[in-house]
Amino acid sequence: MNACIPVFYGSYRSDRMGIRLAEYLVDRLRRRGEKAELVDAKAINLPMLDRMYKEYASGEAPAALQELARKIKAADGFVFVTGEYNWGIQPGLKNLTDHFLEEWFWRPAAIASYSAGRLSGARAATAWHGTLSEMGMVVVSSTLAVGQIGHTLSIEGEPIGEAGKALEAAFPRFADDLLWWIEAAQAQRQRKPPPY
Repeated sequence: MNACIPVFYGSYRSDRMGIRLAEYLVDRLRRRGEKAELVDAKAINLPMLDRMYKEYASGEAPAALQELARKIKAADGFVFVTGEYNWGIQPGLKNLTDHFLEEWFWRPAAIASYSAGRLSGARAATAWHGTLSEMGMVVVSSTLAVGQIGHTLSIEGEPIGEAGKALEAAFPRFADDLLWWIEAAQAQRQRKPPPY
């Protein structure tokens, strides 16, 4: 299929564990033949939201914002990798997503969550579901939830131990679900232009 799928990751912490999950997902999607790319909010380092991309005159948005808008518009679907901060979502990832709106429309999104503990970031994943839906994405029902991430993925992002085996077993359904919706959305956009 060769779908273009940015994988968004948003932690700004010094000792980031979730980057392992983001890199794992990019790798596994590429192994399936998809055009996956890591989009790291910390590396892009957008300022706190002042103006959305659409609020700049044409050609006047900062270069990083312009390039990210291009990537989002070119995407067939998205993966959001989120940790959980105090039962909520990571501010870095939320800030990145809030710079855009229409650019997200009419494409599916999948959520992968993680934590150092046993709850796997599930509350953040639930919060993201509503946020991404409001931003015009169809959120697929399959999710990945990785608890005790340090015992699931190595520093290189490779599965380790029983938890790593469970992640490997869960990934195909996660990817299949996202890719089914990507195909459905592509077909529908070709059949009928989006209503706005």
